[in-house]
Amino acid sequence: MEAHNKFLTYVTLLTVTCYVAYATDPTQLQDFCVGVNNPIEGLFVNGLFCKDPMRANPNDFFFEGLDVPGDTDNKLGFVATQVTAANLPGLNTLGISIARLDFAPYGLNPPHTHPRATEIFTVLEGAFYVGFVTSNLANAKNKLFAKLLNKGDVFVFPQGLIHFQLNVGHTPGFALAALSSQNPGVITIANAVFGSQPPISVDVLTKAFQIEGNLVKYLQAQFGAGNY
Repeated sequence: MEAHNKFLTYVTLLTVTCYVAYATDPTQLQDFCVGVNNPIEGLFVNGLFCKDPMRANPNDFFFEGLDVPGDTDNKLGFVATQVTAANLPGLNTLGISIARLDFAPYGLNPPHTHPRATEIFTVLEGAFYVGFVTSNLANAKNKLFAKLLNKGDVFVFPQGLIHFQLNVGHTPGFALAALSSQNPGVITIANAVFGSQPPISVDVLTKAFQIEGNLVKYLQAQFGAGNY
C-alpha cells in the first residue's frame, strides 16, 4: 500500500512538473517584441517563419566558407564570422549557432555579452587569455574567472555574463564559438555605453564611472556617439 501511494505521489509530481514546463513562455529570440493588436502595424514572430517542409531542400541546411579567415584589419584586430538562422535557415527553432573568431597578433574580442546564449570557445590556432565576470555578488563585487588557453583547449562563457578573448601570441589565431541560440545577440560593453544613439547623458556616465565629463565626451567621440 505504501509503495502504491509513493507511486501515485511520483506520478502526480511528474504531471504537475510537465504541466508547468509546457506552460512556460518560449525563450526570446530578439531583444524585444512590442505587442500590437492591429496587424497593419506590422507582423513579426519570435524567430523566423517556417518554410513548408515539403519545399525544403539540402541548401536550407548548408553553409560554406567557414574555413576562410576573416579580415582582422581593424582597431581591435578581430572579426567574427557568424553562422545563425539569418544565413543558415535550417537552424531556425534548433537553438544553436556557431561563429569563427579570427584574431590578428594581440587581437582582442572586447568585453561583451550574449544575452540569449551560453558560449563554448574552442581554440584551433594560437594562445588566448580569456575570462568572464560574474553578476554582482553579495559583497557587491564581481569575480573574474580567467584562463590561458592553447590549441585544443575549450572554455565556457555562461549566458549573459561579460566575457572577452585576447590573442596573446605574436601570430594570428582563430577559434570556433558554439552558442546555445539561433540568434544569441551581442552587446559590446564599450560600444553600448559610449556609442549608443542617442548618447547616454554625460551626467550619467561621469557618476557611473567616476570620471570627468571631458573624458566621457572623448570616449563618446571615439565610439561615434557624438556629444550634446
